[in-house]
Amino acid sequence: MFNIGWTEVILVLGVAIVIFGPKKIPELGAALGKTLRDFKSEMSQDPDEEAPLLEEDIDQG
Repeated sequence: MFNIGWTEVILVLGVAIVIFGPKKIPELGAALGKTLRDFKSEMSQDPDEEAPLLEEDIDQG
């Protein structure tokens, strides 16, 4: 699909380390994983199923 070789992967990882720093990379990976997990669970929900109301929604009207 993407046809990415090892050279490109190493280049992307190197640029990411330069931009974000080595200490921030694990935090970004964890946040990305959580986001993808939440997105996948939302997409697999039944569309007819109503989302639970939050207290903020009730207070606003």
